[in-house]
Amino acid sequence: MINQIISYWREDLQRALLFYESKRSKGDYFFLYLFTFFVFLNITCYWFAMVTAFPFLVFGKTFGYYFKVQFPVGILGALFDSLSFFVTIFIVRRALLTVSTKIYIAHLSIDLVIAVLATFWVILVFIISGWAVSFIDTLGQSAELIQKYDHEININKRSDKYLSKVNDAMKNPSKNIQNIYFGLIMGISAILPTMIHFMMFLKSSFYSIIDNQKGSKCL
Repeated sequence: MINQIISYWREDLQRALLFYESKRSKGDYFFLYLFTFFVFLNITCYWFAMVTAFPFLVFGKTFGYYFKVQFPVGILGALFDSLSFFVTIFIVRRALLTVSTKIYIAHLSIDLVIAVLATFWVILVFIISGWAVSFIDTLGQSAELIQKYDHEININKRSDKYLSKVNDAMKNPSKNIQNIYFGLIMGISAILPTMIHFMMFLKSSFYSIIDNQKGSKCL
């Protein structure tokens, strides 16, 4: 049955790859359109996560700060997503050329590594984005004000703060539901390839079960 599932899975991947190649061959602006799509997707995920997880920050005095943060978040997130997209295309091409089922699955499993890397990238994005916005906001300000916001414009202190949050979330997940939820929403765009592979696998499994049931009835 596993060979039948892989066969269906291969057919779906082949169709998806042909669709991608047909779209890319129609114009020279494919990468620009793809990058723009990921920018808007990241910004949409950002606002959805902020409004649902931390509404008191969005609708409070800090709105201006988080409004500015969306732009570096969208751009940096799109950079990772665009790169992971082309890595996935490369992996798919290699997977479709393989004959061995184990090697085929091993190729596609690399997307799980991309999903894990996306988690760390999200953390890095928010460290850099918050630092950049805070740094620009304090340009030309008094030394006293700069010192007051040193924890925001000092990138080492920002890194320590976020790493501390990550460690705390790993040790006490029940007490960090909001942060974990926020991270999952922000990682949606990066795990799209993994989600697509999983849905293709479920679809292939479903069709294989249906085919087997039809075959048993005929017997």
